[in-house]
Amino acid sequence: MPFVKVVKNKAYFKRFQVKWRRRRSGHTNYGRRHKLITQDKNKYLAPKYRLVVRISNRYCRVQVVAAELDHDRTICSASSQELPRYGIKAGLKNYAACYATGLLCARRLLKSLNLDETYEGVEEVTGACTSYDSTGAEIPEGTRDNGKKFYVEGVEPGERKPFRAYLDIGIRTASRGSRVFAAMKGASDGGMDIPHNNKRFPGYDPDAKTFDADDLKDHIMGAHVGAYMEEMEEDDEENYQKVFKKYIELELKEDDLEGVYESAHAAIRENPEAVKGFTFADAEDSEPQESTAFVFKKTGKEQKKDPKFTYEQRRAASNAKKLALQEE
Repeated sequence: MPFVKVVKNKAYFKRFQVKWRRRRSGHTNYGRRHKLITQDKNKYLAPKYRLVVRISNRYCRVQVVAAELDHDRTICSASSQELPRYGIKAGLKNYAACYATGLLCARRLLKSLNLDETYEGVEEVTGACTSYDSTGAEIPEGTRDNGKKFYVEGVEPGERKPFRAYLDIGIRTASRGSRVFAAMKGASDGGMDIPHNNKRFPGYDPDAKTFDADDLKDHIMGAHVGAYMEEMEEDDEENYQKVFKKYIELELKEDDLEGVYESAHAAIRENPEAVKGFTFADAEDSEPQESTAFVFKKTGKEQKKDPKFTYEQRRAASNAKKLALQEE
């Protein structure tokens, strides 16, 4: 091969095309996004809905998003910050919390669309994946589609179809056991139609190509966290006091976790609606004092702060200052 001189002169840099900002910062994979949002031209104004799962250092957020020409429109949103209202007050970013957040988002979305009674999903956690065809009949073992895609349930004639969304994991790696798939499993069990397979769940053996549903159930119910608590308490007491400080404050043992998540799932199904504002911790109908404790309705957390005065209170305080200046 002959020698080729690398030319990076003024003309080269004039023709250099800078990549988009979110691609440069590593926030958006535009190739993946293009596949997720591209819809057939004959399906006018029928967007592909995405189940967007984002996990931070403290929380998990699940959103149902539709892409429009100039922006993304969020249909429904749920965060693990809301889980303390349902009894989960520690470990708000682990596998079990991500599942509960996905379940909360699905039930909240279906209730807003009046589909919650038609598509109830899986009420009792089993960890199993069941596939259905478009008519509602269960796909038998050994068929071509079995093991490739799982649907929440079928459609009977005359009923509304289930709400379909496609998982959007952002720039995360689709590794087996990842928490983004826990949120997807929670949304699927909550009644949403999300095409997926079981190859990314705990309990799948890629060598034998078998799936253990009990292993996935243990992760959903927090059994792996309880086993780690017990192991660390025996081996490293000092580190146990540091890592599981919140659990110790709440007096949660490894045997209590399954009951906490079971009651949380039942509470989410009973009332998935979002709430705003706060209540007083001292009394329900008490007037705000100079300094009092607030319990935020969304997160269930208690915080002491000075309350904001109403317009009438600010006006009265201003008039009192004016009268005091006039008397002087």
